Amino acid sequence: MKKTNIYDLYKLKEQNKKFASITAYDATFANLFFKKGIRTILVGDSLGMTIQGHSSTVPVKIDEMMYHTKCVRRGAPSCLIISDLPFMSYNNINDALNNSKKLIQSGANIVKLEGGLWVSDIIHELNTRSIPVCGHIGLTPQSINMQGSYKIQGRNNNDAIRLMEEAISIEESGAKLLVLECIIQKLSNNITKKLNIPTIGIGSGKKTDGQILVMQDVLGITIEGKIPSFSKNFTKNKFGIEKAIELYIEEVENELFPSENHSFN
Repeated sequence: MKKTNIYDLYKLKEQNKKFASITAYDATFANLFFKKGIRTILVGDSLGMTIQGHSSTVPVKIDEMMYHTKCVRRGAPSCLIISDLPFMSYNNINDALNNSKKLIQSGANIVKLEGGLWVSDIIHELNTRSIPVCGHIGLTPQSINMQGSYKIQGRNNNDAIRLMEEAISIEESGAKLLVLECIIQKLSNNITKKLNIPTIGIGSGKKTDGQILVMQDVLGITIEGKIPSFSKNFTKNKFGIEKAIELYIEEVENELFPSENHSFN
C-alpha cells in the first residue's frame, strides 16, 4: 500500500476532509490501527503516563522515544509517524538536531515539539536541515510544573492573541503540521483557517483539520478508569477494539466527533 506522506494531509485540508490520528506505542496496535484505516500515528511522550505509569510526561527520555518509535514503525510501515521530542531534549539547537536525528533514524517521519515563540528558531534550523517538524501549542503537557494543572487555553483575549501569534510564527518557521491542544473551539477554528499547514486538534473542537486521541482513552483502558472530558470511550457500547477504531475514524471524518460535549468555549 502507498505510504502516507505529509502532503497527503495537505490535500485533505484543501478538500476540507477531516482525518483521524491516534497514539500508538507498539507494533501490534500500530498494525491494527493501520489496517482499520488510520494513516497518521503519533508516538507520544504520553507513554510516560499510559505505559510507564508516571503522573506526567516529564520523566520520558529520548532513548525510550526511540525504542517505541522503532516498534511502531515495524507495525505500521506505510503510516505517517510523528514522534515526540521529550522534555528538555530540544532545549537548544544542537540538542534538537541530535535528538531529532535519533527519532528520524528510528523511523519517524516528523518530530513534534511543544512550545510557542521560543521554539521558532529551533523549528527553522530543523527545517533547513530537512527534518520535518510538527508544532504543538495550547496546553503543553511538558510544562505541567509551570502551569500547575491542565487548563483550557485561549479563554481571555490576551491568551487568544498570543496563541494566534504562536501559530503564525510556527508556520512561518517551517513547521509542516501543528497540534492544538485544549484550545477553545472558536480560536482553534480561526487558527485553522488562518494557517496553510494542517492542524490536528485534541480537545479543540471539530473544525481542526484532523483529530488526535490517546489510544487508551479511545479504548477505555485508563489506569484510573476515567478519561478526559474532551475524549470518548468508543468501546462504551460493548464494541470490540476493531469496531471502536472504525467508529472513531468514521465519527471524525463525518464531523460527529468531537461533539459540543467534547469541546470548550
